Amino acid sequence: MEQAWLMIGVGVLGLFVGASAALAFRVSERSQRGSAVSEPENRVLDDDVAALLAALRSLSVLVGPSGEVIRAAPGAYTDGLVRSGRLAHPPLEELVERVRRSGSSHDEQMIVPRSQVPGSDRLAFDVRAAPLTGGRVLVLAEDRTAERRVEEVRRDFVANVSHELKTPVGAIALLAETAADAAEDPEAVRRFAAGMQRETARLSALVQEIIELSRLQAPEHEVDFVQVPLEAVVAEAVDRVAVEAQARDVTIVVGGQEALRVQGDHALLVTALRNLLDNALRYSPTGTRVSVGMREVDGIVEVAVVDQGVGLSAEDASRVFERFYRVDPARSRETGGTGLGLSIVKHVAANHGGEVRVWSTPGRGSTFTLRIPLADPEPAPDPSPQHPANPIGPAGDGAERENT
Repeated sequence: MEQAWLMIGVGVLGLFVGASAALAFRVSERSQRGSAVSEPENRVLDDDVAALLAALRSLSVLVGPSGEVIRAAPGAYTDGLVRSGRLAHPPLEELVERVRRSGSSHDEQMIVPRSQVPGSDRLAFDVRAAPLTGGRVLVLAEDRTAERRVEEVRRDFVANVSHELKTPVGAIALLAETAADAAEDPEAVRRFAAGMQRETARLSALVQEIIELSRLQAPEHEVDFVQVPLEAVVAEAVDRVAVEAQARDVTIVVGGQEALRVQGDHALLVTALRNLLDNALRYSPTGTRVSVGMREVDGIVEVAVVDQGVGLSAEDASRVFERFYRVDPARSRETGGTGLGLSIVKHVAANHGGEVRVWSTPGRGSTFTLRIPLADPEPAPDPSPQHPANPIGPAGDGAERENT
């Protein structure tokens, strides 16, 4: 009997072990099947999150519960917001912690360095941080650096214009008052009237150059490009400053490569070259000369204006194209300079896809070079019976006639 009960116990135990093994196998199989399904779903979800963050116009950073960066737009790395897998700036980390504690979104304006290198650019951002589930925080940063710089330039421009306009206006008012007090002295009245005319001319030139510079900097400004003969531009610019050159006893010499053409606006190019000549005359001693040279180098037309004036230091040369910057303020007031001429040259060159360069040494004069792309040659028109390629004029032989 004991042996029978022992056999029954062994059988029940075997049945239990077998059932347990089968159940464990089925649970393991279901678990494996479930994990095999969830892994692709998680991968698709991660890809969707990455695509969503990349589609945002703002720089996006997804921060984990421990402060680690889970996802970030490429621009967040290049602009220095993320470094080594974490937020790169303490103010950003503090903002994220504040959002995580409060559970609500926060907006801030921040100015942060682009990199850890001393003196690197500082970037301005409008930052919004929003809480997500699981202790995660989404950070969106809108770069406002360009707008901030434009606003700073606008403020500086308005301040400089106000100062520059105040000087001639004040001088005219003072001269007018003095002339009224000297009404019985014809000689004094004539002297004060001449001063008012001089200051009025300076004021008019300043206003005109401010208008020209504003037009050149306007976003909607477009240059009416046509093929322009460079010799015609140089000739007109030299003609406009001829009286000034004669009054200062400075000779203007023109030379260089002929038959060069650029793609651009004739009037703007004349304005730019005239400003370079005005600048050269203003700083040239009596009895010297100003040279204008033209050449083409690797598809770029260069017009160089060379003077024998006082020259520029390295610091002055680096700033000479800034608006209202004057190397010698006293000399500018004496000669009527506005401080805008070279800035106008810079913007005209940029609008034509070119640039302006300066080489100078104190005591050895300066060379300003306007560089504009060479125009592609125009295709020659096809000859026709109505418009023959080599017409014979009244002279009867078709030969060229000398201009007299």
